[in-house]
Parts: sequence; structure tokens; C-alpha cells
Amino acid sequence: MTAEVRQIKKYPNRRLYDTLTSSYITLSDVKDLVLHYDHFQVVDAKTGEDLTRSIMLQILLEEESCGVPIFSCELLGIMIRLYGNAMQGMLGKYLENNVRSFTEFQHKLQEQSRTVFGENPAMSPDFLAQFMHLQQPALQNMMSAYMDQSQKVLQQMQEQIHSRTRYMLSGMEQHYPGSDDNLQR
Repeated sequence: MTAEVRQIKKYPNRRLYDTLTSSYITLSDVKDLVLHYDHFQVVDAKTGEDLTRSIMLQILLEEESCGVPIFSCELLGIMIRLYGNAMQGMLGKYLENNVRSFTEFQHKLQEQSRTVFGENPAMSPDFLAQFMHLQQPALQNMMSAYMDQSQKVLQQMQEQIHSRTRYMLSGMEQHYPGSDDNLQR
């Protein structure tokens, strides 16, 4: 039996109503649901339209405006330019898989430190943050190697798509004489 999706209704006055607790909640409460891996859906109270992505983007925007942002202007520019691109559909899954791999790596690193040091109070999040800061050059090299490998996989995928497209078009040429002229225009 799967867990039922928690429904949150968004009213025109911008208030969010949690139908499970029968109370109004804030974006901060929705962020807590995300952090606790709770399954939820935000819907427009009037139309029933799914607003979950929009609300999550609002949370990201708030997080980006406080503290140290994750997304640089350069990265945001690249992402904006990819909208409408033929590869747009693939980018979401690509980013999702890479971020998932990164989080799994982070989780494994935390587990390894617990194995080595146990639940030692000296191993506070602050200590781990300092340790990670000292390890940053090694981690950057490892992530750079991973990104290089990922870039090669993408390049191979592009070459396969190009090759298959060329093959398909050459088949069309055999069935439709003179189609080569039409394809080049």
C-alpha cells in the first residue's frame, strides 16, 4: 500500500491550507515537508491546477536570496537559453540524475564518517563543514573528473542521435527521390 499524497490547497489570497492538519501553513512549512521527504501536492483551491513545481520554485528563490546561492548567474543564463532547445527535455532528467548522484555521494561520505568516528559529539555539522572545506580541492578534482566523464557521455549521445538522424534521412531519400534537395533548404 502506498502512502497517500498530502494535499495542500492554495487560495487566491496566497494562503496555503494543509488538508491533512486542517490548518494554514507557510512556505517554510512546505520546505519542511520537502526536507522530511513527505509526499505532497499543492493545488489551486479554485481550479485544481497542480502548483507544486511553482511553490517549490518559490522556496528555491527564497533560499537563493539568503546565504550562499547554489545557482550562479552563468548557470542560470545557460539554463534559460536551453528553454526551447531540442535538448530541453533531456536536461531535466540529466540534472536530476547528477544531483541525485551528488546527494548519494554526500550521504555515503556522512555514513563513512559515522563509521570511523561514531556518533561523536565532536563530529558536529560545523566540524564536518570545516572538514569538507579542507577537502574542497580534492572534491573539486573528483567532481571535475565526473563532469568530464558526463560530458563525454553526452557527446557520445549527441553523436548517436546525429548518426541515427542521418541514417533515417538517407532512408527517406531512397523512398522519395529528390528529397535531399528539399532537406537542404
